[in-house]
Amino acid sequence: MSNRPAANVGLVIVSHSPLIAQGTADMVRQMVGDEVPLAWCGGTADNTLGTHVPAILAAIDRAWSERGVAILVDLGGAETNSEMALEMIGVERARRIRICNAPIVEGAIMAATEASGGASLEAVVATAEELSPL
Repeated sequence: MSNRPAANVGLVIVSHSPLIAQGTADMVRQMVGDEVPLAWCGGTADNTLGTHVPAILAAIDRAWSERGVAILVDLGGAETNSEMALEMIGVERARRIRICNAPIVEGAIMAATEASGGASLEAVVATAEELSPL
């Protein structure tokens, strides 16, 4: 867990592709700067497409904020592994983490914009999820 206090909700970007995850994080940084704790992970331990729980747990640690963490995922496997990470992380921290049902790139940018203004975890997630198709 990070030792720095975070005033804003943190974001984690989880993609099956490390290039997509990193590229999305780069876009977020360029748009909102360093106001939001941000981490990304992508790919498996053997450098293939996919996701894995240890990388997600590490990303949560890097983006941790007492205000909460919103996780944006690209596909069902990323969501499933993020859910598994929440089961492993412990109840106290898991209650401050939400997985967003939102497009990964647009959702991350909108969530970060909302978080950079000091919004609550619920508001950050709601803003990202407004982008989901009906």
